[in-house]
Amino acid sequence: MGLKLLISSSILLLLLVSLSLHVQAQVCKPSGKIKGKKPPPNKCNKENLSECCEEGKLYTVYDCSPPITKRTKAVLTINSFQKRGDGGGPSECDNKFHSDSKPVVALSTGWFNNMKRCFHNITIRANGRKVKAMVVDECDSRVGCDVEHDFQPPCPPNIVDASKAVWKALGVPPSQGELNVVWSA
Repeated sequence: MGLKLLISSSILLLLLVSLSLHVQAQVCKPSGKIKGKKPPPNKCNKENLSECCEEGKLYTVYDCSPPITKRTKAVLTINSFQKRGDGGGPSECDNKFHSDSKPVVALSTGWFNNMKRCFHNITIRANGRKVKAMVVDECDSRVGCDVEHDFQPPCPPNIVDASKAVWKALGVPPSQGELNVVWSA
């Protein structure tokens, strides 16, 4: 009886570990495409190497982001959260603008999680340094190429869009444009 229980328990444990690995291996798949529209003259702010939508180009959209782990891999991009900055409108969490001298970030749609991460601090690690930053906005992975999003394409699903203060704390020049980082909640 003891051997059968041990074998059954071992099989159950093996199945649970297998299922867990399968869930962790799942990736965020695209949820569709949107067609780019040409921005009106002087309506796409190219500050911080921002890309403007191209007429007729298809842009991939996502409703999800990769799973969050203790050390979630992401791409750090630079964004201005100030009024008239390339971030477009006010931040989603508080409908306010934020100084670029403050360590604040926007997360891709899935990570932003319907505003559940608003005002939470995350720790970003790169370049042998780390910095805490507050989540104040969403880097929308579902829509773009419109006034609200400063005529920029939708965000990829793995973006941490950060203020200049975050880049400075990590010791990386914002002119680099993108940086692979690890973040944790």
